[in-house]
Parts: sequence; C-alpha cells; structure tokens
Amino acid sequence: MRNKNVWLVTLGILLLIGVGIFSFQYENPDSDTADPEQGLQNDNQDETNVEKQKNPNGKEHFSVQHKEYPGEVTPDFSPEELIKPPSGNWLTNGGNIYNGRYSPLNKIDTSNVSDLKAEWITSMGTGHEFKYSGESTPLVYDGVMFNVTGENHVAAIDATTGEFIWEYKPKLPKGLDTLCCGWANRGVALGDGKVFIGLLDARLVALDQKTGEVLWETVVDEWEKGYTITSAPLFYDGKVYTGIAGGEYGIRGYVAAYDADIGRQVWRTYTLPEPGAKGSETWPEDSENWLTGGAPVWQTPAVDPELGLIYFATGNSSPDLDGSNRKGDNLYTDSVMALNADTGEYEWHFQEVHHDIWDYDPANPVVLYDVKMNGETKKGIAQAGKTGWVYLLDRTNGEPLVGIEEKPVPQNKNQKTSPTQPFPIGDSFVPQKITKEDIERDLPKEFDGKFGNIFTPFWDEPVTVKPSPQGGANWPPSAYNPNTELFYVLGNDNYFSYAHYAEDEENKFEVGKEWLGSIWQPVEKSPSRGTVTAIDIKTNKIVWQNDWDTIAYSGILTTAGNLIFTGHNDGRIIAYDATNGEKVWQFKTDAGANAPPITYKVDGKQYISIFSAGNSLAGTQHGDKIYTFSLEGKYESLEDIPEDDVTVSPAKEEMDFNQGKQEDKNEVSVDEGLKVYENNCLSCHGAEGAGGHNGPNLQNINMNTEQIIQQIKNGGGNMPGFEGTLTEEEIKAVTEYIRSLSEEEG
Repeated sequence: MRNKNVWLVTLGILLLIGVGIFSFQYENPDSDTADPEQGLQNDNQDETNVEKQKNPNGKEHFSVQHKEYPGEVTPDFSPEELIKPPSGNWLTNGGNIYNGRYSPLNKIDTSNVSDLKAEWITSMGTGHEFKYSGESTPLVYDGVMFNVTGENHVAAIDATTGEFIWEYKPKLPKGLDTLCCGWANRGVALGDGKVFIGLLDARLVALDQKTGEVLWETVVDEWEKGYTITSAPLFYDGKVYTGIAGGEYGIRGYVAAYDADIGRQVWRTYTLPEPGAKGSETWPEDSENWLTGGAPVWQTPAVDPELGLIYFATGNSSPDLDGSNRKGDNLYTDSVMALNADTGEYEWHFQEVHHDIWDYDPANPVVLYDVKMNGETKKGIAQAGKTGWVYLLDRTNGEPLVGIEEKPVPQNKNQKTSPTQPFPIGDSFVPQKITKEDIERDLPKEFDGKFGNIFTPFWDEPVTVKPSPQGGANWPPSAYNPNTELFYVLGNDNYFSYAHYAEDEENKFEVGKEWLGSIWQPVEKSPSRGTVTAIDIKTNKIVWQNDWDTIAYSGILTTAGNLIFTGHNDGRIIAYDATNGEKVWQFKTDAGANAPPITYKVDGKQYISIFSAGNSLAGTQHGDKIYTFSLEGKYESLEDIPEDDVTVSPAKEEMDFNQGKQEDKNEVSVDEGLKVYENNCLSCHGAEGAGGHNGPNLQNINMNTEQIIQQIKNGGGNMPGFEGTLTEEEIKAVTEYIRSLSEEEG
C-alpha cells in the first residue's frame, strides 16, 4: 500500500508538471501571453550555422545566419524619431508613423530619373506558388534591408549589395485555410533591436535584429476561427500594434498592443461594441452580431504623438453582402477610428459606409498630414475608400475638413439598407455609375442584366454596379507630398455583379468557414481598368489622372525630387512627375510589381527598391525578387542582368517545406486537383468555386473538359495563363476538380 501511495504521489507530481508545461506552451489568445523566457531557443549552432528552433506551441521554424550583421541595431525610437519623414532609413511600413510614404530625399529628381538603372537584384527564394502574393514594403535601417514574402519568410539583406545576412521562416500549421484573399504579408516592424512580424496563423513574433533568432512569440488569436494577420505591425512607444484580419469569416475585429520586450498583451480594443456599449444601438437587439459582425483591421495604423492617438480603418460587416439580419448602421464597421495609443480607449470614429452590403470597406492605410486651410494649420487624416472617394477628416475630432454630405440612396427592404450614405464633396477617382453607353462599349452583347450606381442594392436578381468590391482604392497604400500638397491614390475600375443567396444551407454561419451571405463575381468578358490620381488635399478635386488598362494594385512612393513611383501588373516600376503625372521613367521586372516602392540612402547614395513578386488577386506573373535602383546602377533593362549577378538565398532548398499542407504524401485526399485548386485558384474563385474575390462562379461554368484545359493554360479576361506554371498532370487534375463542382451543383 505504501508503494502504491508513493507511486500515486509521484504520478500526481508528474501530472502537475505536465499541466504546467502545457499551460506554458499553449496560451489562451485572450490572456496575457508571453513570458520573457517563453521563446525556446537553441544557442548552439552547427558548422553550417543553420539553426532549427522549437517555438512555444510546438511547431518548428527555420533560422539561419549567413554573415555577421554589419550595422547598428535600432534603438527604442522616440516619437520624434518616428514622426520625421524618412530621409535616410525607411523605418516603418508607411515611411514614418504618419503613413505618408513621402521621402525628403531629392538626389533622384525629374531631371535625372531617366538615368536610373538597376544596382542589385536579390531572389528571396520563396512564395512562388500562385496562392502567394508579394505585397511587402521593405524596411531599411543603417544599411540593412528587411523584407518578407507571402510565405512569411523574413530576410535581413545588405541594402547596398543585396547579400543575405540572415533568414527566418516559420512553419505554418497543417490545414491553414482561413485566408480569404491569398497568402500575403505586407511587411515587418523595427524597434529596440528587434524585427516584429505578424504571421498568417495569427501569431506575433519578435526576432533578434542581428541574428534572426526568435526572442518571443505570442498567439494573438485562433486561425481556425478565421483570425489571421496580413498587415505589417507598428512599433511605437515600446509597444507593437497589430490589427486582425478575417472579416469574411464572421470574426469580431480588433486592434491590440503588445509589450515589445516580452510580447505580453497591453490592451485590446474590439471594433464591434458589446451589448450596452456605445455603438451597440446600431445593431439588432438581442443578437450575437457583436461576436460575428466583422470589422477587421487590414492595414498598419498611424500615430500622432502630440495628440496621443492611434488611427486605423475598419473592414466589412459580416456576413459581408447580406444585411437582412443586421438592421442598423453596424458600427464600427467601414469606419476610420481613433483610439488612445497608450490605453486603447475610444476617442472618435467616422463611418464611410453605413450598413455595408457591397464590400466597400476601407482597406487603404490612413495617412496623417498637416496643411494650411484658410490661413489656419489643420491636422488632417486621409483615407482612400473602395467607394472611389478620399475622405478628408480633422484628426483631432473626426469631423470633415472638406465637406461630406449625407444623401438619400436607393432602398431594398430585404437588405434593410441605410436610408442615406456619406457623399464627400469633391471628385471620385474612379467611375461610380454604369451608363447605357458603358454597357454598349464594354460588355458582351448577351449581357441583359440590371445595372446601377454606387449604393444600388440587390437581392435575388443580379445587379451590376460600380465601384466593385476591388475598389476604388484597395489595400495598395496611398501617399501624400507636403511640397505639392497632393494626395496620390491608385484606383480600380471594373464590373462586378451581386446576387443574394443567403438562405442556402451552405452559407449559414459556421466557425472557420467563409461567410459572405451573397454572391459576387466579375462580369465575364468585361474590361478592368485602373487609375493613378493626384488629388488636391485642400479641395478633394482631381489635379491630374492617368488611366491604365488593368487594375492598379501596387502602392505609391512620393519624394522631394518631385516624383512618384508605383508598380504595374505587367512588371513595370514607373516614375511620374508628381505635379503633372507625366511618365518620366520605367523598368520592367520579371513579375507583377504589386508591392509599394521605397527609397533610402546609404553613404550619400539614394536608392529606389521594390519587391516584385506578383499577386494572386491581380492575376499577375509570380516571382520572388527585390529590384534596387540608383543613378550609379549598371543594368538598363531586365535583359542586361546576367543570371549570375542575381543574389539567391543560400538557404533556398532548406526552406522548401510545404506551408499549410498535410505533409504525409500517402495520405488519402479527395483529389489531387483540390490541392492544385487551393494553391492556385481559391483566392480568386472561392471555396468550392463560389464566393471568390476575382473570378466567376465555377459551379455554373458551361465549358467542356478541353475548353477548361485551354482556359487554364492560356488564361483570358482577368485570369493569367498557367501553362509553364502548372504541369500537364496538375492541369488535368484541377480540370477534373472544376468539372466536379459544376456536376455537384447540377
């Protein structure tokens, strides 16, 4: 009996220890998460200097240092340092904490920009599959660049040569599939000797700036429920701020601040009010909309240290396109918000779209600016909406700086539409209505559907409207130049149709499942266009505009050299005269230039860089390269660059592990075609072929096998061709999967 008692006591102790370890490793996302020693590290490196570390929740990550770190590490930046325009370094996603993407560097200007040539080119080595998108803004500090791919692969790179210093790549969970808009990451944050990254599975990680080793890691939320992170974090005042994505999955959106030293949550502010809180009256009583109503935060916030406020815009309501069960304005969705940066307390909001049923959520980062109006300096905040308007507000209180009028809009009692919507005074930067002339010019002769203007509602019968859910302005960041006093914005102009199907069983709310509430799709055989627009910040009027024959899906940089730089879907990085829009330079890269350019200075030399890696929703050629240009560069065109002069990741092969996939290749799956579909088609066409962001409903496809194969190979319309990207076997497999979708529907 004594021996038995001893064994029982011993077993109890072991169980307690096990529970303690388990609790330590698996933190509740709503609790204080990190301990200074939470990140389990291995300081012993082998002869190849390759280190595989275990992170706190049991998944491996890859980390390697290739050479000694050449520069100084970042300090705990003061507010004064972060508010300065980026003259040498590029410290934050938006250049500084105003998000203006303006640089006072002027060695490259309108007089010599035509002499720009490629200085160095670096291949990141990851993110090639079509599901990945290259949307990252690189950061630069003291001659070192930090970039991240759609696979969450982070690299520190010598900003003068393109050589790798260290690399880090997390191993994302098997089965990760709650990503509505492709696998993307828009950048990292820097501060206090650390590099911060938000991962697609909703983790926040701090890396050592000199080595890339994991210092701490915090689980922000549960990806299985639809919570993900695609935006770049923001470092400010010893804290790391991040928003949460997932509005298409019935989440409850929020912004949270974390202690930069240890990763512990400091505060979290939800963007959906709980019952009884301010704003809850804009939702139905006795409902659970406050738990599933959306309002994600897609982009990096901005900060005004003088006011002590942090600013951001919130995303769509959930279900996205069905307003029938969420009567009211649905605060704080589709809103610009201001919070106390230290405590997270609400300060003010401005809602751009009431009771959104069109996915007109403001995905573009907010921009802070100061400007004299009527002899008085105003503290402004600008947000470019999917509606096609720029909303210009006083950032001290959220009141319009240029007028915004509430006007009556068409109604639909089933959708419980808002009786009015805000109409900014000024110009829209994309068309907001469809005319009979548009139909005759742009749409196929067989088109006979209903069409309307912005805010035209829909129900069972499809309605085609402008702008589309792609915008107006989407995620590609805008810029403000204080010298020209112009706000620069990219716009999209294409035809989308909406129809209601919320009563279908497949579209009932289910945790972790996409929940749109209705269906949208581009009008087949219709054009997609884009705009590059300069808007007077004082009047909200267009000063100049360039039209593109494709959507504009990159981002903008502006400089004191009187220039703006942006990327094009065909791979070009283009420079325009900032005052009149005249094109003054271009260079064609080998992939879609779908990320924002930056500029920086090292040893007196000014550089321009862009991550050119393609984009799944833009349907562009994929790649993995950073292109960096200077007046002293030597390559005038892509054809001039010898293959041996492209720096390639030394760890490319070691990082080639499947992300988000089941690793057992012998595991029984529904069909190889489903795997191909998920990696290449899902972000555009949606789960099971419906509800995507860029492609038609495949459940209603009227094509035979050979026609589908040719469409996949050659592309057409807004779809890229996959011949050469997919093997013959993969094309055949995905064709069979697509055929099965229409057969099941039939």
